[in-house]
Amino acid sequence: MGRLEAYPTLLQTNHLGQANPVAKKTHVSTTVNNEPAEFLCEPRESLLEVLRDTLKLTGAKEGCNNGNCGACTVLLNDVPVNSCLVLGVEAEGASIETVEGMACEGHLHPLQQCFLEGAALQCGICTPGFLVTAKALLDKNPTPSEHDIRFNLANNLCRCTGYDKIVKAVQEAAKELAAK
Repeated sequence: MGRLEAYPTLLQTNHLGQANPVAKKTHVSTTVNNEPAEFLCEPRESLLEVLRDTLKLTGAKEGCNNGNCGACTVLLNDVPVNSCLVLGVEAEGASIETVEGMACEGHLHPLQQCFLEGAALQCGICTPGFLVTAKALLDKNPTPSEHDIRFNLANNLCRCTGYDKIVKAVQEAAKELAAK
């Protein structure tokens, strides 16, 4: 008999033997990728869970689920955040941008195109976080130095690539954006 099977009542009751209350869901109104969005979520649900499971925006990835890898990075009011560390209820009235919101009218964002052309990705788990973080950097600083890029991407981890191709892709995108 497995450990949980030996204690089936623990799954249905609290430590006092009372039935566990069903978590009350909260209504949240927000903007996601420049579109109004509303959802219901439990107060304990992370923004990452809401984006992926409720809104079906699966671009942000769950890498570590503790804020160390950056794979789940989204922009919350134009600031990069680890969506695994933000509660869904905190999105009330906020503006959220995910990697899905970067492309415009069927065309990849220059960062996405440069990552693709510069082979700045491999398995793809970390790529959305890098793209969103790099976009926030270029929105704030359209001509970043290599040091600026590396510093701003330091909270995004990749286990497949060296970071050189990623940095070069961001530099190339900065040039393309400046030429527009």
